[in-house]
Amino acid sequence: MLTEADIRQLVGMPKRILKKDPARGYKEEGNHRRCNLDLAAIHPGEGSFEVFVRQHLIFRESYSIGLRYLTDDSSRGAITLVRYNGQHGEVSRSADGHYAASHIHRITREELEKGSVEPQENDRELTNRYATFEQALVVFLSDIGVTDYAAHFSMQMEFPQ
Repeated sequence: MLTEADIRQLVGMPKRILKKDPARGYKEEGNHRRCNLDLAAIHPGEGSFEVFVRQHLIFRESYSIGLRYLTDDSSRGAITLVRYNGQHGEVSRSADGHYAASHIHRITREELEKGSVEPQENDRELTNRYATFEQALVVFLSDIGVTDYAAHFSMQMEFPQ
């Protein structure tokens, strides 16, 4: 079972992009634009990962960017370690108003022990580190240690200082 230290180490270790689907830009499905990344740890044998990127086409402030760790455990499969979200537009659904603010969900050891492979809604961090999808993508890719993301995204990736 992963400890909190293991989870932090997996999230922060240096990674490189093996594949982006689609290779350029995003594909549109339903009301969302999306892409997926296959990642590998820079140091061989330290793990394989996937990133999912989703943004609503109409409500552009609604997006989700997450990191999945591909375990060797066939019964568990992939574990979503962390997910960066934008606003979902709803203030009243939670006491802290996180649906109307940028926020981050992280999986915990306790959730894993209970059988979850997704961060639950009760463990979240409101953040002002990003306000737009583009800013969130830069912060996320940097936070999870992706070293070569600029080569795979043609959109403006500048983050205001």
